Amino acid sequence: MLSRYLLQRSLSATSMRRYATAAPQAQISETVSTADALENARPFSEIPGPSKYELIRGFMPGGEYSKITFTEATRIMQKKYGSIFHFPALFGKPEIIMDLNPLDYPIIFRNEGIWPERRSFETFVYHRTVHRPDVFQGVNGLITTGGEEWAKMRTAVNPVLMQPRNAKLYLNTLLEINNDFLERIRDIRDPKTLEVPADFHDDLNRLTLEGVTGVALNTRLGMIHKNRDAPETKILLKSIRNFFDYSEDLEVKPSIWKIVKTPKFYKLMDALDKLTDLCNKYIDEALKQIELDKDGKFTSEVGKEKSVLEKLLRIDRRIAVVMALDMMMAGVDTTSSTLVGILFCIAKNPDKQAKLFEELNRILPSKDSQPTIESMQNLPYLRACIKEGMRYYPIISGTMRRLPNDVVLSGYHIPAGTDISVSSNLLLRNENFVVEPNKFIPERWLRNDTEGKKYQLDNPFLFLPFGFGPRSCVGKRIVDLELEVTLARLVRNFVIEFNYSTENAFVPKLVLQPAIPLKFKFEERKA
Repeated sequence: MLSRYLLQRSLSATSMRRYATAAPQAQISETVSTADALENARPFSEIPGPSKYELIRGFMPGGEYSKITFTEATRIMQKKYGSIFHFPALFGKPEIIMDLNPLDYPIIFRNEGIWPERRSFETFVYHRTVHRPDVFQGVNGLITTGGEEWAKMRTAVNPVLMQPRNAKLYLNTLLEINNDFLERIRDIRDPKTLEVPADFHDDLNRLTLEGVTGVALNTRLGMIHKNRDAPETKILLKSIRNFFDYSEDLEVKPSIWKIVKTPKFYKLMDALDKLTDLCNKYIDEALKQIELDKDGKFTSEVGKEKSVLEKLLRIDRRIAVVMALDMMMAGVDTTSSTLVGILFCIAKNPDKQAKLFEELNRILPSKDSQPTIESMQNLPYLRACIKEGMRYYPIISGTMRRLPNDVVLSGYHIPAGTDISVSSNLLLRNENFVVEPNKFIPERWLRNDTEGKKYQLDNPFLFLPFGFGPRSCVGKRIVDLELEVTLARLVRNFVIEFNYSTENAFVPKLVLQPAIPLKFKFEERKA
């Protein structure tokens, strides 16, 4: 049962829309499909795509898609079937429409409703409702819920997580962690080449996990230095990686796990068990440190911003615990892979890095200068570099929607309740939609840059790194801040190089994963 506070709150379209993070509604034309448009549209049955047999055979050993990722398979099918095609219902999973036509995207988002629905990861739902109901007790988090249940929870957590001014309060926590990370780089880089070891991705995962726990729990796990060799640390990082790897095989590719529990299904349950148990241990330890004052208000260590956990405890204890758990599980590989992509772009474009350094040097006159909430507001080129890095290396293919009413997409009648994949991020390196897509041009994101205007994206729905609208990523503000702090501190302290090829640098799994050694060179700046 959700808290009385939440049950008593009224929910309106206005209250949910206030948190939209993509294009404003004014930019979306009236695209609700009329009766005439629906009547004149081509029938759903005519949408091209593979048959059940073709799909199964393609992903079986020896098949066309057997040794590639789902994203790579999608690109092959796009060439074969066009910009919109379907996957048939298979092994208990519903039919899905893959939409790579950006002209359809305003239609989809205009019709999503005030409680946008999207298909949940069913293995995740199974773990929380069937495998471990003792832990979640009916409060399953934003990832696995929909409808009014999702809306009430989202309304509760938005003020804590989605307001920029609240996210920025965690600046000092992230700075403290980043200072440790800078020292880690200085300790591990080769004294002659100044390159960090090939497994630098592990250090980036530790950085992002330390940041997440710092914000979510106001707790330091010591993963960068103090406790980096602790068995729990290694189990936690490995379980997070296994979670993403097995999820692609079970959720995205054809799988019979809903009919017969496969070995990979049990491996995923084991990974989720380990993640749940370890994260709950850290959460329990954080709860012990939170004390009630005489007025019944939660207090924390003097001088530190209250953790997300502590703030949400005011609303509902179970929501607080599940949200902290989700932040720890979902905020590591996603953020670290994003950071790797941005570092590749910065390292391979020294002119852009120099321009970024000039901006940082004006705000942070020495390497020891610490950014403040006020100074971070004066770094437009930093934010432009981050956006362009996310465009150049998008870590996910897009987002999903299940619309409440019939629409017409690419001339086809799409019935209500059909799963639609908005695969917008697969188009961000397509010259038909992006000017100079294979060049790193941060200026395209600067509103007042005359030269950059010709590179700006015409369609606001192409770039959706955090999704769109009410169902956009609830951790967006925290991730933005973490990326800004980390990139600012790295570029202000080091000249960053990567003296190797970045061809095939990532493997596009459920989340983009680095596929080459990350031997970045960090040369100390003189001042």
